[in-house]
Amino acid sequence: MALLKDILYKVHLRSVQGSTAVEINDLQIDSRNIKSGACFLAIKGVSTDGHDYISKAIELGAVAVVCEHLPEQMNETVTYVQVANSAEAAGYMANEFFGNVSKQMKVVGVTGTNGKTTIATLLFKLFSALGYRCGLISTVEYHVGDQVFPSTHTTPDVINLNQLLKQMYDAGCTYVFMECSSHAIHQHRITGIDFAGGLFSNITHDHLDYHKTFDEYIKVKKRFFDELGSGAFAISNKDDKRGEVMLQNTKAKKLYYGLKNIADYKGKILENNLTGLQMMVNNEEVHFRLIGEFNAYNLLAVFGAAVSLGEDKHKVLQVLSGVTGAEGRFDYLISAKDLILGIVDYAHTPDALENVLATIKKLKRGHEQVITVVGCGGDRDKTKRPVMGEVACELSDRVIFTSDNPRTEDPLEIIADMEFGLSSAARRKFISIADRREAIKTAVSIAKHEDIILIAGKGHEKYQDIKGLKYAFDDKKVLNEMFELLER
Repeated sequence: MALLKDILYKVHLRSVQGSTAVEINDLQIDSRNIKSGACFLAIKGVSTDGHDYISKAIELGAVAVVCEHLPEQMNETVTYVQVANSAEAAGYMANEFFGNVSKQMKVVGVTGTNGKTTIATLLFKLFSALGYRCGLISTVEYHVGDQVFPSTHTTPDVINLNQLLKQMYDAGCTYVFMECSSHAIHQHRITGIDFAGGLFSNITHDHLDYHKTFDEYIKVKKRFFDELGSGAFAISNKDDKRGEVMLQNTKAKKLYYGLKNIADYKGKILENNLTGLQMMVNNEEVHFRLIGEFNAYNLLAVFGAAVSLGEDKHKVLQVLSGVTGAEGRFDYLISAKDLILGIVDYAHTPDALENVLATIKKLKRGHEQVITVVGCGGDRDKTKRPVMGEVACELSDRVIFTSDNPRTEDPLEIIADMEFGLSSAARRKFISIADRREAIKTAVSIAKHEDIILIAGKGHEKYQDIKGLKYAFDDKKVLNEMFELLER
């Protein structure tokens, strides 16, 4: 419960019709969830406009409405608050309504194209191992202390996010580590949250179906750091060509990590193999269980954040050395008989796929062939599809193009987009099998002793999204089944 006037703090008001002394018992951005005494936040979305549902919300019992333009007919028993930006207002209001709990905890946001889930998960595991009660908001799952909930979005909607933070605070969490997607930043889902720090991993080609241009995508990511307070820290990847640009306007304390350039948190890979990474981190030699150069960057980011949060660097490295990564991120199985290495990874952008395949190349001893099973998501950025196809063919010996989450698109048309523009040499390397299960089965059947199979694109996901329905599908489970069939 809260008075409307008390949760309008920081909101840019244009006009108010009615009393702000009205009592609010709930906030909703979906009119279908309105109950008596609620405040309805009319937000313009990608496919729907909340303003079209104001009358419906009032019918269901809304006592206040926040909107960008007032309806032609107004109900005199309802308070109408006109604002410049409803999504931004929703962020500030939700933060106040749920007790402004982010100020009572240390919330760290992670943004970038690749690595967000691994960095946030490693931070959660590290600080939990250090004895703190923590919260995690990631693409894979949400953790509220010891409780685990399935993830619905990389970053939940503004109401659910603030509810989740309140749950974490009530459960005694002192640290929260969360992924901040570009959609969440652009849609003001994280507006109003008090961040103790922010991390930038890297930025590459992704989400241009939503942001339209790469420059716009960069600006959205940068906005996260622009809005950090002077008491926060901002840690960026010095080796990413936009790593310094991300922090150029931040008021937060600027820090950098990297393998190639001078940085506050400097790493050097001494050895990279299936047993993990042997690294120098700020002149200390450490062995980590994670594999690959991309994970070396993730580990440096985590180390930097932990030290910035006041933890002892020796203790951090000691604990971090035993921590495992996130589900579906370079997750691997080895077949018992033929010692075929099967890797499941979420890589769904050209850069992520290239990083994983480059890591695999470094793991090869010479004779193994690399077989890649890869698709592209439907109803998403189409421009990356031919690039994904090109990267897969260039860095693999054999490639199987298949279905990912086709959503409302025809999988065969998505595959055709991946095939577009391939060189004649690349065309000799691939086959197309739209059925993902059959594609994985085929990859296992053509693999020989000690070959390496990469199944890319879905990672931790336990479903395929086809024509609006989600069907159970787990890459790692299917791979394991195929390995078991091979052993019979």
